[in-house]
Amino acid sequence: MEYIVRTHDLGKKFDDINVISDVNMSIKKGEIYGLLGPNGAGKTTVMKMMLNLLQPSQGAIELFNSTLTNNSYELFKRMSAIIEYPIFYDKLTAKENLDLHCEYMGYHNKNEIDEALQLVNLKNVDTKSVSFFSLGMKQRLAIARAIITKPELLILDEPINGLDPVGIIEIRDLLEMLNHDYGITILISSHILSEIEQIADTIGVMNNGRLIEEVSMTSIRDSSVEYIEIETRQITQAAHIMDAQLSIKNFKVMDGKKIRIYETEISQHELYKTLVSNDIAVDSINTKTGSLEDYFLSLVGGKEVV
Repeated sequence: MEYIVRTHDLGKKFDDINVISDVNMSIKKGEIYGLLGPNGAGKTTVMKMMLNLLQPSQGAIELFNSTLTNNSYELFKRMSAIIEYPIFYDKLTAKENLDLHCEYMGYHNKNEIDEALQLVNLKNVDTKSVSFFSLGMKQRLAIARAIITKPELLILDEPINGLDPVGIIEIRDLLEMLNHDYGITILISSHILSEIEQIADTIGVMNNGRLIEEVSMTSIRDSSVEYIEIETRQITQAAHIMDAQLSIKNFKVMDGKKIRIYETEISQHELYKTLVSNDIAVDSINTKTGSLEDYFLSLVGGKEVV
């Protein structure tokens, strides 16, 4: 198995406070790796250390089987990234910004500029300076800048921030194309778990500065549990009826208006009929399978990913 990125007991302190501790991460060549975690878990800090924007306080990082140092200039020619809010020369156009990027990257195939803008669906911007771009347009331009040199490793910190639903789907399709057609390895963080679920091969879950889980999406899907989910505003009464009349014991109240029933041998029809006959208003009833969000929340104790 060939790895593009490996970290060994990686740690970082700020003012003698450990913000990253003993992170051992392994990203395989050619995969999409989704990095998840609540706000403040340390995702961006880990990415910055991979890019040499922050120095580790302990441990080591391997990129392309070479240990990262302050002199790893050749390694960074094989990588590209978007970290936090993208910065541009606001008075220049999108093409002029990309042209400058190619210059300082030593990338001389300027024909790629138009292709990169087309790939991110950034149209009719030939004469418009970046200062007039919306947040979504700037995010598209940042992705164009990141992919224009066709890097072997692409590190993306919340790349779909500011995009509308159509834009999110377009970028998802673009990342899958870059991975499948160009063989680009992608490390991506996002708070939109449903998007990570659709594209990631492996996920790493961080919490309180530690990598608490690293698992394939195939394993998550194979271990997913099927359940019936009921939505009602009469949670207490519904739970009592399920216990007393249907002898259902394996259920969980989720958020004050939803109940998940893990005894799926009972039919939706029988369940609905019993509740309604006892004057319980059922807003919805569906059979579902555990998602990445369910898996994530089980690991971090209910904290939201941001």
